[in-house]
Amino acid sequence: MNLSGVLEIVRLTDVGLLRDHNEDTIASDETIGLVLLADGMGGYKAGEVASEIAILSMTGELKDTVDNQRPGRVDLALGKQAEAQLIINAVKNANEVIYSVSQTQPHCAGMGTTLVVGLFTNNKVLVGHIGDSRMYRLRMGELSLLTRDHSVLQEQIRLGLITVEQARKSAHKNLVTRALGVDETVELELNEYDVAVDDLYLVCSDGLTDLVEDEAIESTLNLASSDLESAAKTLVKMANDNGGSDNISVILVRVNASFGCKETWLGNLGVDNFLGWLK
Repeated sequence: MNLSGVLEIVRLTDVGLLRDHNEDTIASDETIGLVLLADGMGGYKAGEVASEIAILSMTGELKDTVDNQRPGRVDLALGKQAEAQLIINAVKNANEVIYSVSQTQPHCAGMGTTLVVGLFTNNKVLVGHIGDSRMYRLRMGELSLLTRDHSVLQEQIRLGLITVEQARKSAHKNLVTRALGVDETVELELNEYDVAVDDLYLVCSDGLTDLVEDEAIESTLNLASSDLESAAKTLVKMANDNGGSDNISVILVRVNASFGCKETWLGNLGVDNFLGWLK
């Protein structure tokens, strides 16, 4: 099922005010309902290498899968969880590539990246994430966080060691407990959510959420929901107005119609749709 027109997707990335290069990489393809965001970390420009490898590796994984499928069919071994398994496999392979490069290239030692991947299919969205980049959903004017930060602060909040308000003021916001490519294996958190017409989804790096509180994000999306380009630019500007201390990336996805179907998203996928993804 081609989701052009069903989903409207806008993406924007900005270097911020204090960094000299952008370590975020973002990608989207509205025809298959796919969005990806990676926020790299590491030594000089190594984070940029890690985030770009993540996106390129996952793109290549999906392209190879599509090349080996006949129209309207998927590998029967994947069963009903075809889409979820494809995401899991792509993440696993991306992790292996990044880890291998970090072990063999001294200037890339210790590099890694966060990841958020969203796949919209059959009136649902599969959300996979690693690290502290996030996906939100605005529904009926109310903003909900769909991901859970894999970070030291989140663990401290969960254990009752600090409050959410204390976490907002902490100087240790960027200490993640999971990252793609840092170790030989990585644990992907994967969840599925029902999708409704008029939902608005936000995927973003911590360059936004560290500087703009959820209440302000909710207000901005409600005010500018009819113009996604304006909404994206406003969110980036808000982060820069509050200091712009990190790269800022946002992807907005608005659901304009129902997209329930019996066949998998692979059925009508064209290989060319994977081209031109990178920022």
